[in-house]
Amino acid sequence: MLPAPAPVAVIKQTDIPGLLASYRITHYPVIARVPRMTQGGGFGDQVRNPNTWTVYFLVDNVWAQLESARGLRREWSSLDRLESWLREQGFSYFWVRNDVDPIGEIEQGGPA
Repeated sequence: MLPAPAPVAVIKQTDIPGLLASYRITHYPVIARVPRMTQGGGFGDQVRNPNTWTVYFLVDNVWAQLESARGLRREWSSLDRLESWLREQGFSYFWVRNDVDPIGEIEQGGPA
């Protein structure tokens, strides 16, 4: 398996149209399952919802994380909402990574 993208830069949502127009985003966005950084909204309960989704973009051959207007990593509690947001930004293809939840055999007593 390829290593997870490690963002070393940040972009804001308002940067995306210019980066696309100048062909500086050179790869499909990567949606990643990550531990929650921010508390807030209806899903801020870190005990019940410790993980969330974020998105990384390859800009000028460097992985960049999407930053909110407040300077924090942009997070989504729902993969469906993140997919809709990416489509609104002009992306019809993207990769999904989940390095948080276990893979392989389902634990005994867990949902099938």
